[in-house]
Amino acid sequence: MENPNRGRGKAKATQFNDDDDDREEFKSVLTLQRQQLMEAKTLDSDLDFAFQLQMEEAVTASLSLHHSSISQDVTLLPAPEMGFDYLTLLLEDIDRFEMERKDREQTEEEMRKLRNDLNRSIHDQNFSSYIMNVPEEEWKEYGDNYERPFDGNVATGVISTEGFRVYVKGLVSEERLREFNVVVGGVGVAICDFRDNLVLEVRKRLEGAEFMSGEMAGVEAVVHGLNAALSLDLERVTIFVDDFLVYQYVTGRVQPGQSKMGTLVNEVALLHKKFTYCQPSLVARNDMKFALKLARDAIVSQIAWSAETSNGRGLKETCVICFEDIDAAQMFSVNGCFHRYCFSCMKQHVEVKLLNGMVASCPHEGCNSEVTIDSCGKFLDPKLVEIMSNRTKEASIAVSEKVYCAFPRCSALMSKNEVLQYTRTVLLGAEQSGARKCVKCHRFFCISCKVPWHYDMTCYDYKKSNPYPTKEDEMLKSLANKKLWRECTKCKNLVELAEGCYHITCRCGYEFCYTCGAQWRNKKPTCSCPIWDERNIIRDRRRRQ
Repeated sequence: MENPNRGRGKAKATQFNDDDDDREEFKSVLTLQRQQLMEAKTLDSDLDFAFQLQMEEAVTASLSLHHSSISQDVTLLPAPEMGFDYLTLLLEDIDRFEMERKDREQTEEEMRKLRNDLNRSIHDQNFSSYIMNVPEEEWKEYGDNYERPFDGNVATGVISTEGFRVYVKGLVSEERLREFNVVVGGVGVAICDFRDNLVLEVRKRLEGAEFMSGEMAGVEAVVHGLNAALSLDLERVTIFVDDFLVYQYVTGRVQPGQSKMGTLVNEVALLHKKFTYCQPSLVARNDMKFALKLARDAIVSQIAWSAETSNGRGLKETCVICFEDIDAAQMFSVNGCFHRYCFSCMKQHVEVKLLNGMVASCPHEGCNSEVTIDSCGKFLDPKLVEIMSNRTKEASIAVSEKVYCAFPRCSALMSKNEVLQYTRTVLLGAEQSGARKCVKCHRFFCISCKVPWHYDMTCYDYKKSNPYPTKEDEMLKSLANKKLWRECTKCKNLVELAEGCYHITCRCGYEFCYTCGAQWRNKKPTCSCPIWDERNIIRDRRRRQ
């Protein structure tokens, strides 16, 4: 029985040969038409020249008969235009068709090479997996004889047997282009194999983006992704989108109301039928970063323009914060959303956030993408980068889980679970003893007493032998009493009341009375202390006016 894959390969090979014959025939027709048009243009030119000579002879004879006294050196006006030069336009059209044909052939050749490389890669991966599963004894005896060379034939490859992942993202955004606000759109497509290795990337601008919604751009991206997969002859694909409504449209669970959206959805349905397997999948936005970047790059390409720079000609963009024209190389792209701002504006934005004890996020209104620490190294001082790293870590650890190294020169921040797991690798019974090893300075401390580790005594014995606080603790306690700070009984953090009522909600979530420290339950005090002082309330009111 003949292998079905081999049969399919022959069919495809026959199709490729037919396509080659068609291209050659088309090329011959274009060449013949060009030759005929050139001959016609030459003949037309000769006829024009002959007509011009006849007209000159007739005019000369007429002048000699009626005005014999006039000199024969008469400068004649040029012959009138005989009409539009259609032959030149036809030749220009043929030249344009020829250029488009060459571009299309080059694109098809590149796609053929890409399919061949893809087949080879899949073949090698499958053979590698097979080799890895060969028993050790069999490998020792026959390992030198294992071979499975790739035959190099695209038509008989293994693309059709593999499942591919197609990540698509469509964006519509209002951007600044010099002194104008423009609405532009872009599409990003990333095709990966089943191991998530990138196979093909596509970035395209969206025509008519000013009339598109975000969902329409998303469906348009699905169309581009499916067409790109078909160009690779892929037969089994999973389409990944991160927009719930787009997912509803392409799965047919929601019927579009607009005619334009309906046309796009119908096109998606028709493309689905061209695959052996085609399944949409909804994923989180973090899984779409590469496709999102491609879509943003397509948008950036529409809002950047060529201009003279200090290094010669380069690209410039307009920062939407300061509205200055900036070199594209000096624009900062926020990871996750890829909104772009100049280094100077981002530097000020991040520094202000750090001074207020907050983690910096994207300045774009409504965008919550976090500004990563690594990327800030391009424009921040190294010390600020370190501060930002600590801020990020502090924000990621719950207040009740935070642990600081007991050695003042270190004071590294860790989570309770992090330092416990680290200590378990070097000390047995760490959980019961309370000993912890700092992940930064690698010295031991007691998590209960918050002091360097007391090797030869229990926590009770240590506190008994050291009843008095250290000098640093004594100074902190004196300052707290002077400033009337209150300690949270749950997380031990100090709280200062600047204004407002005496009902305190600590950052760990614990609620208590600032006057006596008694706990609040169900938003009600368990003590009889006054809830506020009028001076704090009046002060707050004046400040807000």
